[in-house]
Amino acid sequence: MKSNEESLRGLMQLAQKGDKAAYSTLLTEAGRWLSRFYAQKIAAHEIDDLVQDTLMSVHRKLSSYDPSRPFLPWLAAIARFRWVDRLRKTYKHEASALDFDVAEDGHEDVVGAKISIDRLLGQLPENQAEVIRLTKIEGHSVSETCARTGQSESLVKVNVHRGLKKLSALIESE
Repeated sequence: MKSNEESLRGLMQLAQKGDKAAYSTLLTEAGRWLSRFYAQKIAAHEIDDLVQDTLMSVHRKLSSYDPSRPFLPWLAAIARFRWVDRLRKTYKHEASALDFDVAEDGHEDVVGAKISIDRLLGQLPENQAEVIRLTKIEGHSVSETCARTGQSESLVKVNVHRGLKKLSALIESE
């Protein structure tokens, strides 16, 4: 069977009506489609697990499918959510496994990054650089930044936006 929009949509409609054979075929064909979808996005050894997770989500969401709408975009949306969940889980685990002890690892990279940030911020107007330092680097709120700089909330937001836009352009040009 060729898994295309029409055939998968028809199988889904039959599966929603209780046709077990159609549901089995749907899961097989959807699994093949998902394998191709994930092959471009994740490591090969993780594809089967992610396909199974996605098919479980399809099973749980079976009744939410609207038969008057295309099937593949619905499946792709579920697949994307499962993929993003997997990425979050993977990177959260990897980040917690890292040891950020600067004294042990050396501080050259940290110093280099600080110099690079200071150099980039030095190319911005002072009011933009200051609000970016306070809000984005030091983590102060907009209202705290207003109190420190004397700028209004809207001006702080505008300066952050314009400054980040200029920084982005500077980084791209380098």
